[in-house]
Amino acid sequence: MSKIEVNTVEPQCGTTLTLGGSGDTVALASGASQTGFGRTGTVDWVTSIKVTGDSPITAVSGKGYFLNTTAGTITINLPSSPSAGDIVSIKDYARTFATNNVTVGRGGSNMDGNAADTPLETNGLSVTFIYMDATKGWSYINEDTTTQAGASYVAASGGNSTATCGDYKIHTFTGPGTFTVSSAGNVGGSNTIEYLVVAGGGAGGGDLGGGGGAGGYRTVFPSPATGGLPVTATGYPVTVGGGGTAPSGPQPGAPITASGSGSNSVFTGSSTITSAGGGGGGQSQVPFGGSTGAAGGSGGGNGGYAAIPTAGGAGNTPATPVSQGNNGGTGGGAASGYPGGGGGGAAAVGGSAGNSTSAGQAGGAGAQNNIDGNNYYWSGGGGGGAYQPAPAAGNGGIGGGGGGGKSGGSGPTTAGTGGGSALNSGSAGTGNNPEGNGVQGGAAGANTGGGGGAGGHNGTPGVQSGSKGGNGGSGIVMIRYKFQN
Repeated sequence: MSKIEVNTVEPQCGTTLTLGGSGDTVALASGASQTGFGRTGTVDWVTSIKVTGDSPITAVSGKGYFLNTTAGTITINLPSSPSAGDIVSIKDYARTFATNNVTVGRGGSNMDGNAADTPLETNGLSVTFIYMDATKGWSYINEDTTTQAGASYVAASGGNSTATCGDYKIHTFTGPGTFTVSSAGNVGGSNTIEYLVVAGGGAGGGDLGGGGGAGGYRTVFPSPATGGLPVTATGYPVTVGGGGTAPSGPQPGAPITASGSGSNSVFTGSSTITSAGGGGGGQSQVPFGGSTGAAGGSGGGNGGYAAIPTAGGAGNTPATPVSQGNNGGTGGGAASGYPGGGGGGAAAVGGSAGNSTSAGQAGGAGAQNNIDGNNYYWSGGGGGGAYQPAPAAGNGGIGGGGGGGKSGGSGPTTAGTGGGSALNSGSAGTGNNPEGNGVQGGAAGANTGGGGGAGGHNGTPGVQSGSKGGNGGSGIVMIRYKFQN
């Protein structure tokens, strides 16, 4: 075999240099390297299988790596000083990436513009990364249609229903359950959740009572600049509070107590979010007097038969950093129309009667929140009851509050309407003339956290079984997160 030793080979004329003839193979000697030709878009595979014990692995441009994660996870770091066109390939040797994943370290560069590492979590996966520039950094060649380099998203299950809205998934709990996170994601994709936690509303007071207070309303939607709640791969318990129940018959005498308050709703996440049940509406009981509304997420309205009008139940009890509700309203005092105060709502206080002939007072408005893609209102207060000569009972607050009842021996019997624009609207109260047949407050809408409407008066002192307040609405918990890009 002849041998030619030169430092430079150049064409005799023109700019084309041909090595070998047609059909020949031009080979680079074993161990030799080349520069200036560029890569063909392929890699040379490292034939020794890399295992967990080799982690972390420092990848070299132009190389491919078989990774065996049977015994545990592996970290492989991309080159720290890459140039445009550098490539690295990875193959799941044992098809175990879903069990023990691979973390691809970014080596100080971005991944699709994200300053985040990339997890590989699919069995049998084969990927090739290419470095583009300092802005975008590394990206996939062969997996670009399925995901974004550097991005991993929250994945979870649980709830009574699950829906999608664009790139977001929403889990809805109308009863107790567990929100189970299987993937915690990362900052390049998503690693936090948003929530709406609404407690059960209070029941309306009976016999010219006050409206029930709405269930506590707490949310982090839309997320502030600092993001929502971070998550880890675990199960998070969810409790959904029930609505308060109104007594079905007369109380035996003084002291008169408020109707039943709602129950708390709780999401036990990385921070425990507790929304307090709404306060029950103040009861009135002819001839024994009346009571103030109970405190709660929102306070219950004061009954209309109290001798001295006083403020309704306190809202935002116990206090939260961002108020979860408002106070109930004041009743009209033990005279004439006996108007009951409105139950507090998430966005407004319950209405207060100006005098004893005022109308029954409206429940406080609920708050709008479209975490599930709908523009629903939540946690509206219940309307107060009324008697002759008051013109009407109080309407339920927007967001599921129940309407108050209106009774009288003569004159109008205009009952309060139920609060709408909610997942389920509140019911209207009833109106009755003659009064002896009893008048009831409307129930709040289910799973809205609305307060129940207050009852009217049945005209028989001390026996008011027919003038019952409406029950409070049950609560709800919704959880939202980004699951794709």
